[in-house]
Amino acid sequence: MKMSRRAKRMQRNHKRNAAKSALNLTALMDIFTILVFFLMMNQNDSEIQSNDAIQLPKSIASSDLKDTVRILVTKDDLLVQGRPIAKISVISKIEGESIPALKKELDYLAERFPLPAELKEEGRPITIMGDKDTPYSVLKRIMDTCAKAEFNNISLAVSQKGEAS
Repeated sequence: MKMSRRAKRMQRNHKRNAAKSALNLTALMDIFTILVFFLMMNQNDSEIQSNDAIQLPKSIASSDLKDTVRILVTKDDLLVQGRPIAKISVISKIEGESIPALKKELDYLAERFPLPAELKEEGRPITIMGDKDTPYSVLKRIMDTCAKAEFNNISLAVSQKGEAS
């Protein structure tokens, strides 16, 4: 049986177009690579970063660290979210219960992230990571300043010691 010109043309086109259906993996790999890097950079890891500047006190507490505003109290400096705020030597000399530089920074953070009405009573969460040799009077003043800035839900970070016997 003889094929018509139209049938021959269709057969040629089908053969030619059949070869074009290959999958391009290069673009797919680029997309997955970008996705992996994006997820790695934006993961919210709540573990304490290793910091040689402080040594946390030991405790048998078992609750996990939540992602909150963090105050780091080293032997020399007071840092909020990694930014230096004041020197401990200066804080010790300031009169009064609150620390003005810390209050200013916490007010700024509170202004940037408003608290929903249903959480007003509980207060804003904050975690204080203090060196185990930090004087209690300094920690007390820091906690008082946090409370005055409406960061009432205060947690102290500790290293987990192990199970109590």
